[in-house]
Amino acid sequence: MAKTRPGKRDLDSYTIRGTNKVVRAGDCVLMRPSDNNTAPYVAVVEKIEADNRNNISVRVRWYYRPEESRGGRRQFHGAKELFLSDHYDVQSAHTIEGKCIVHTFKNYTKLENVGAEDYYCRFEYNAATGAFIPDRVAVYCKCEMPYNPDDLMVQCEGCKDW
Repeated sequence: MAKTRPGKRDLDSYTIRGTNKVVRAGDCVLMRPSDNNTAPYVAVVEKIEADNRNNISVRVRWYYRPEESRGGRRQFHGAKELFLSDHYDVQSAHTIEGKCIVHTFKNYTKLENVGAEDYYCRFEYNAATGAFIPDRVAVYCKCEMPYNPDDLMVQCEGCKDW
C-alpha cells in the first residue's frame, strides 16, 4: 500500500454522495467522466485519504475498455470486458458515481444474470507499451478465435465448426 503523503491522513472508507454505498480500498468503482456522453470509467480503489481541509481523494488503478487500448476492440471482446492497467491516478472522491464488480473471466461466464454493475477482466494491460498479460487467450474452435461470452457459442462464425 502507498505511503500517506505529508498533510494527508488515511481513511478506511468513503460514502458516495447521495447514497448509502460505502467504498473501501479494494472496491471497484464507476468514476464520472468529464464528458457526460461517455460511459463511466472503471477503477479499483487503492487508497482513500483526506487533507487538512477534509478534501477526500482516492488513489485508483484504472481499467481500460478494449476501444481505449492499442489495437482497439476486437471481435472476441465482450461488451463488459475490461483490462486492468498499470495506470494509477489520484482523483477527487466526489467523482465516484457508484460501485461495480469486476469478475474474473471464469466467474463472469458462470453468472446466471449479468447486471449493469458486472464487468470482467481476463487481461492486464501496459498502457505505455500496449502489451497484454497474458499475451495469448484460450481459443475454443478450429479457427482459433477466443471465446466472447456475449455470444452463445453454437457454431463458429469463422470456420462453421461446432
